[in-house]
Amino acid sequence: MLIAVCSVKGSPGVTTLAVALAAQWPQAESTRRLIAEVDPSGGDLAMRFGLSATPGLVSLAAAARRTHGPGVVWEHTQALPGRARVLAAPPGGGHARAALSTLTATPNGPSLLHAVAGEAGVVVLADCGRVDPGSPAEAIARRADALVLVTGTQGDDLAHTAARLGELAGWTPRPGLLLTGEGYPTVDVERELGVSAIGRLPHDPAAAALISGHRRAPARRRGSGGLARQTAALARALATPAAPPSVAAPPQAHAVGMVPGVPAQQVRHQPGTTVSTPIGHRPSIPPLRPPMPVPPLGNGLSRNGHQPSTFGKEPLP
Repeated sequence: MLIAVCSVKGSPGVTTLAVALAAQWPQAESTRRLIAEVDPSGGDLAMRFGLSATPGLVSLAAAARRTHGPGVVWEHTQALPGRARVLAAPPGGGHARAALSTLTATPNGPSLLHAVAGEAGVVVLADCGRVDPGSPAEAIARRADALVLVTGTQGDDLAHTAARLGELAGWTPRPGLLLTGEGYPTVDVERELGVSAIGRLPHDPAAAALISGHRRAPARRRGSGGLARQTAALARALATPAAPPSVAAPPQAHAVGMVPGVPAQQVRHQPGTTVSTPIGHRPSIPPLRPPMPVPPLGNGLSRNGHQPSTFGKEPLP
């Protein structure tokens, strides 16, 4: 299975999420888990986990010119804690973009990760970073079995997400919108975007720092731990195969509570209530209204009273 994780603005925790999903993946002992850093702005995991500069994305791009079999990918990975592997990108955006452009321009290059992910007992988590128009990571994301679009919930985050949501929903059979941090309430975001979220990750910088490989993590707050629980639930949902297209959806499957491409779960619908999402055929993300004009504070969407969140900015060393 190939899962693309990406954003359209800022750094809402895409790399942290990819690492967390690999750590929380169901039946991890019997699953080969690979995090592929295909972010054209550069990679972070080699530095965070004290890995060598090579092998990685640069050496794979060179090798792919000569070898086309999917086995070559594993030869350019390194080990992470928990027995996951990483295809590490260089930290510099120039080198990472050049290597990624070379890989995606090579015959069969963009399909290499998909071929690896198609092997039995393998999951590839492609950290695509911010997918600006023309990003070389798009060629890989379009071959993914599922795509997780990560967004913050401040007004500017949501405006950018609304402008690209319909486009990205058509890239893969199973698109999903994942919210992070503090900002507008989930129910308001879902109403304005016209699509249900597959989850919301809490603001938990201590857990994010530990997951991301930072040795100096912020002190954990009382009641923290929600990030691990939420990513574990998301990993289980993604690992569950989608229903075949021939399966007819129950009449209620297109209700507001429908979550694109993931199994049944509880989704906030109205304050104090939940809607149980049935398993069925995944509807496409509904066409959006013109790019969402996010109302100013106190007009339209209600805020939860928090200051603007810093969650999602990848934890600094």
